[in-house]
Formats: sequence, C-alpha cells, structure tokens
Amino acid sequence: MFRIKALNKISPAGLSVLDKGRYEVSEAVENEDGILVRSADMHAYAFPEGLRAIARAGAGTNNIPVDRCSEAGIVVFNTPGANANAVKELAVCALLLSSRKITAGNAWLREQAAAGVEVDTVVEKGKGQFVGPELMGKTLGVIGLGAIGVQVANIATKLGMTVYGYDPYLSVDAALSLSRLVQRAMDLETIYKNCDYISIHVPQTPETKGMINTDAIHMMKGGVRIVNLARGGLVNDGELLEALESGKVGAYVTDFPNNKLLAGKNVIAIPHLGASTPESEENCAVMAAQELREYLENGNIRNSVNLPTLEQPWSGTCRLCVIHRNIPGTIAQITGVLSKDNVNVENMTNKSKKDYAYTVVDLGARIKDSVTDEIRAIDGVLRVRLLNH
Repeated sequence: MFRIKALNKISPAGLSVLDKGRYEVSEAVENEDGILVRSADMHAYAFPEGLRAIARAGAGTNNIPVDRCSEAGIVVFNTPGANANAVKELAVCALLLSSRKITAGNAWLREQAAAGVEVDTVVEKGKGQFVGPELMGKTLGVIGLGAIGVQVANIATKLGMTVYGYDPYLSVDAALSLSRLVQRAMDLETIYKNCDYISIHVPQTPETKGMINTDAIHMMKGGVRIVNLARGGLVNDGELLEALESGKVGAYVTDFPNNKLLAGKNVIAIPHLGASTPESEENCAVMAAQELREYLENGNIRNSVNLPTLEQPWSGTCRLCVIHRNIPGTIAQITGVLSKDNVNVENMTNKSKKDYAYTVVDLGARIKDSVTDEIRAIDGVLRVRLLNH
C-alpha cells in the first residue's frame, strides 16, 4: 500500500487515477511515499525517510525545495501543458484588456451610476476617453515557447497579428507545434525593438528574475503593452511603474498583483487566475497522479524538474532503480556489484540531467538485500529502490 499525502485539495478526477486498493490518499497520512501538492509552501517541510516523489499539479515548482529534494533522492514532477489552454485563453483576454481599456470603462460606468447619473445618457459623450487600438495588424512578441507560449503565439496569428517568438531552448515538440506564421527571434532585442505587445511565458530562474527592467524597457517601442501571466518576479515592479508613469509602457497586465502595482498607472491586475478553470485543475491533477503512480509502481520518470525523463518497458523479474550523482564510474560500479553476485542484467537504461542521473536495471532474478545495500553504499548514490514485477 502506497501512502500519498495531499497537501492541497486535489481534484477528484486526479485522485481517481490512484487505485484505492493500492493507495491510501489523505492529508493525514504519515511517512508518506508520495506527495500531491498545488500551492502549499514546502520549503520548511520535513521529509520523511520513505518519501520518494512529489508531484505538483501545476507547472511552476517555486513552492518546492527542488535542490533539497535532489540531494535526498526525491523526484519532483510538474504538469507542463496541462493548464496551457486555460492560460492561453487568459492571455488573449489580457491582450484585449491592455488595448481596449475595458476595466477602466467599466469602473467609470459604476462611478457614474453610484453618483446617481443615468449611465445611458453619458455613454456616448464619455466613451472617447476609453478608445484603444485593435490587435489586428499589430506585432506581438512571445518570450518563451513552451506549451503555453506556443499556443499564445499560434492563436495570435489567427487574430491577425504579426508574431515573433523567442526561446533559445525550443524543444522539438514545441517547434513542430509552432505555426509557420510565427517568426523566430534569435534574441530578446528583436522582440523589444519590434513588438507593440509582449507576452512573457518563461519560468522564474536566477537568469530570468527581473528580466523586464529599465534596460529592457529602454529598447522597447513607446507605448508597448506587456502581459505577464508567468511569474511576478520576472518583472522589476519599481522600474516598470516608472515606465508606466512616463508612458514608455502603455499598459501592464499581471496575474501577480501586489499593493505597489495596484497603485500604479495603467496596471491591470488579475488575482492569479491563469490556471483557475475546472478543466485545468482536473487536467493538472490527473497528470500529477499519473506521474506519481508510474514512478512508484514502475520506476519510470516523465516531466521531472530535477531528474531526467526515463521510461523503460519491463523485461525482467525485478527492477533496480538508482538515483545518483552524474559522475564517472557509477554505472560500472553498479554493474560490478551485480556481476559479483551472478545476477543477469536483462535491460538497462541510464539518463542524466545536469548534476544528477538515473539508472534503471531490469534483472533476471531477485536479488538479496545485501546487494542493494552494497549499491546503496557506492559513493554518489542517493536513492536505491527495488521493484518486483
């Protein structure tokens, strides 16, 4: 029986993926094998010895101490693409909100009504202050062409926009999904200098934090409209507010509001609604549960942020799963221990991701605890699991 702790409310559609005969799922389980989480902050979380995997029902993992998980041999999963359609639709909404002054117009109408004015008598006279441009014929720059960025870029072409996309790490799958109408920008400067609208879809990392700052804004077109549905920290709030006040930036739509931004000129703040649709929550929960189940039952990894993707069909009596540092000689030491014990290797796959690696070995016979203990003692080995077919 696998024990799964749910740190947030998880969609029943996701929980249904986990067989009740094999999984105990609740917020009260102890010494859990896995964790399902959405937004709960885990940075101070005490990992039980048996914890093997954490699955985030969402794309970002800022609430999870990924480095600490890696050192403990804990796989961290996310669900890229599961909420892509929801965020894409909100991005289209954000582009329109940034142009057409809809929120300002609505606020003005409510003010008129609250003052006792018959709004139908003032609409024609007052609407001139809310005039805004159409999207058709304008240029959009999409920074980040992952699952969400590709969809935003593609739909913008259908709205009649010229679209530039920038992503130095564009995957093969993303490239195949990208419309031929989207022009690849080879650097951010191309985006900044050519685009009337900029939509950001990258993770927050030390390299991307504060990327929208005075230097970046200086290269942009006057009156540029910026949409940020990715992470609040990608934008330097103080420097952006100065650009909004001067008119260099025409509008800023953010899904990450704070008091400072709400006091700014032409800021349209959304209360973190990017993935807040019933469909998105279900998709994320189902994907997270599937990732957790596949790893716990079969040792296969897909969509991990700290370990490589590795999926191997079963071909033996039992399966040895080893998480280790990505250092020379480790695989030879693992196979050396198995050879010494006369264990036949039916199949083996090794993949690495930066400082960490994962090795899966299908064996022709069950092995003794002393063998796994010897492998566990190899320098650089972080976690050893033995699964029986």
